[in-house]
Amino acid sequence: MPPTTQQIEFERSDVARSVFGHRDENLKILASELTVDIHARGNQVTVVGDPVDAETASRTLSELYDLVAAGFSIGGGDVTRAANMVKGAPDVRLRDIFNDRIVSGVRRPITPKTLAQKHYVDAIRENAIVFGVGPAGTGKTYLAVAMAVAALQAREVRRIILTRPAVEAGERLGFLPGDLQEKVNPYLRPLYDALHDMMDEEKVAVLLERGIIEIAPLAFMRGRTLNDCFVILDEAQNTTRPQMKMFLTRLGFDSHTVVTGDLTQVDLDRGTRSGLGEAVDLLRDIEGIAVRRFSDVDVVRHPLVRKIIRAYENAADRDRTRSEPQSAPNEGES
Repeated sequence: MPPTTQQIEFERSDVARSVFGHRDENLKILASELTVDIHARGNQVTVVGDPVDAETASRTLSELYDLVAAGFSIGGGDVTRAANMVKGAPDVRLRDIFNDRIVSGVRRPITPKTLAQKHYVDAIRENAIVFGVGPAGTGKTYLAVAMAVAALQAREVRRIILTRPAVEAGERLGFLPGDLQEKVNPYLRPLYDALHDMMDEEKVAVLLERGIIEIAPLAFMRGRTLNDCFVILDEAQNTTRPQMKMFLTRLGFDSHTVVTGDLTQVDLDRGTRSGLGEAVDLLRDIEGIAVRRFSDVDVVRHPLVRKIIRAYENAADRDRTRSEPQSAPNEGES
């Protein structure tokens, strides 16, 4: 198909400059993502390329312009994610996603960054139990903690409980120094880090001391009924079937539960099925329970992380193909 040319003229030069980025860096990122040529002159942008990609680039620029005009500051990562969202969902409105402020963090407001993250956040608002499944760096735990903090600040819940299984990935707990709390703290560190992004450290310390926020290994959940709580189970791919059943049946009245994990990073003994994978299969059709999946497109860390995840996924696909038994030839075939 022959290339097409599209032109866009923006009304405000200050907003246009913010969209283009320093030395048109954002335009270069967008051109690379969509394989088009983009040239800016004053307030006018010319896009040349495949008709579909040129249309996607033009729509992305228009959406980013509206976003910046509304007061949102964008960076290169936002441009990449915006292009992927517009490409995957032509009717998407970036303002509906980026302006969904969950909570005001210590350094910046916490908002969804991808369409899958927006669907995930909406699912948490609408369901009692939500499973967030996908690779590292997609914001599954971070957004769940943000939603928990928002619910606590709005007095929708009285407590936040953050938990994860203390399953080793190469080291044994018994070899680590210190008492039990000191041994499990390294496994719970990501949860503390997320909280400190969203609340002042002194405030977090006070809430932890008063038991309003509790961070504990999964084993500490046994025998409890959790009412008026926002409960998050992180690294759930490392739960066994009994552990997952035990955790899910802790749900009390007026509570929310979010379960997050990456089924490609299971550290259980060989032959033990992940409780997360089984729970998703068993419970996904029950009303009040939602499953939201993420992919490498939703990674919000360094751009290389997405490429690393994709490389490992491709390798896993090749390994599965090699291990599949070859069908025997039909009778009569040589």
